[in-house]
Amino acid sequence: MKHTFTLANSSRQSTPIMLTEIEYDGFIGYGEASMPPYLGENQQSAAQFLSQLNLSQFHDPFRIEEILSYTDRVQAGNTAAKAAVDIALHDLTGKLIGKPWHSIWGLNAANTPYSSFTIGIDQPEIVTEKVKDASSFNILKVKLGAGNDREMIHTIRSVTNVPLCVDVNQGWTDKQQALEQIYWLKEQGVVFVEQPMPKHMTDEMAWLTAHSPLPTIADESVQRLSDIASVYQVYSGINIKLMKCTGMLEASNMISAANALNMKIMIGCMTETSCAISAAAQLSPLCHWADLDGNLLITNDLFDGIKIVDGKVSLNELPGIGIKPKG
Repeated sequence: MKHTFTLANSSRQSTPIMLTEIEYDGFIGYGEASMPPYLGENQQSAAQFLSQLNLSQFHDPFRIEEILSYTDRVQAGNTAAKAAVDIALHDLTGKLIGKPWHSIWGLNAANTPYSSFTIGIDQPEIVTEKVKDASSFNILKVKLGAGNDREMIHTIRSVTNVPLCVDVNQGWTDKQQALEQIYWLKEQGVVFVEQPMPKHMTDEMAWLTAHSPLPTIADESVQRLSDIASVYQVYSGINIKLMKCTGMLEASNMISAANALNMKIMIGCMTETSCAISAAAQLSPLCHWADLDGNLLITNDLFDGIKIVDGKVSLNELPGIGIKPKG
């Protein structure tokens, strides 16, 4: 990490990842598992899971749903490791077709949203430095929930007036105080609030959403497609992350389900290389918001991929997920 990454309940200076390759007919697809501690995965568990897979039984890489269904059934959990397979498979098949996945899906690359840039919880002087470094972004994502929420917002507002979104990472536990805080945040130019309360506080969260002047977005409360029904009418929308939902295929299905329920959609990320970021970006034209800055928070990206240009997700025409290895 370029800076220590602090959330409402934890800090870290690095995130373990596992990179994968799937080879077929002289083409290589690249994938990635990013495993922040709360996912419960690490390099050892990912290696153990991947060692169980026998993809050589499949002779046609375009049988994507069948291959990923098999991968999902091998062992429960391991969503990031499964995402590494999904991303590599999509990269491979896109290269075999010779087109990027946003084009295969028939999406307009001009319809990508702006991406936020994440400002972690820190001392005012460090927050100020981070905000100045993010001057090219048109929206900032601010981590809250550690007891210094207003100090964080005041510090950022001393530097910039761009719109903000806030991610509380389950840091608020009193619904009335949370509502008061949201009304104050709206006055500060905040456009939505992500995961304000603990995921088990469903009734309190539904009340908060019903009274909130801002949309509420589920993150920790929603992981996979099967979770969407439980957050419907509890949150205004969902944050979809490839590492939580097993990859691009399930993410696209989650987008369809959320649209059917008239829920807002955000495509997010962990701290990842440009491999996983570029994979998620292929879906971004379908989303209201994007938070695809994970590759910008690290010092050792191994890939060149999609870019953020004038704050907007900018897709390229490289086949597959839109990346090439550096060097």
